[in-house]
Amino acid sequence: MDFNFTDSPTDKLQTLLVNSPIGNVLPAIAQVSLPNWWLAGGAVRNTVWHSIFGKKCGLIINDFDIAFFDGQGDRSQELVVKVTLTEQFPNYKFDVKNQASFARWRSGHRTYISTEDGITHWLHTATAVGVRLDTQGQWQFFTPYGLDDLFNGIIRPTPAHINNPDAERKATEFLQKCPCLQLG
Repeated sequence: MDFNFTDSPTDKLQTLLVNSPIGNVLPAIAQVSLPNWWLAGGAVRNTVWHSIFGKKCGLIINDFDIAFFDGQGDRSQELVVKVTLTEQFPNYKFDVKNQASFARWRSGHRTYISTEDGITHWLHTATAVGVRLDTQGQWQFFTPYGLDDLFNGIIRPTPAHINNPDAERKATEFLQKCPCLQLG
């Protein structure tokens, strides 16, 4: 993929994602109107890494991680959105998680104060990248650690997960499937 040297990192990211499955799914996610939602995680990361490294990178989209925040919501809200999106895209899997209730069902995790707080605490910097469409259909980005690690194929734990065995295990899995990556 060729980029104009004047393109911003988010312009480059949008260019990579718009013609991928994410470009097809993002408008449907926007239509379900979840509060403060972001598509983040492996779908974004793996799309970029596969685009950059090509066939040498065996990472694919396993599911679409949709994070949102609703202090009054419950797990049934997640299921309704998952069913709605699966009906529209039966060949894709959707993982829909309310960051407000995350700590209630996943022991050992603290309560998040926003969707962005939750994403910031995901395992790796290249995974903590969110995209969404606003109400006018314009792309928005949440990149708490920037995009350098994502574009450079660097697997680096977020500050909350330095020396976390889960982050180390996932990094090993990434390297096995995509040996072009580097540990950061």
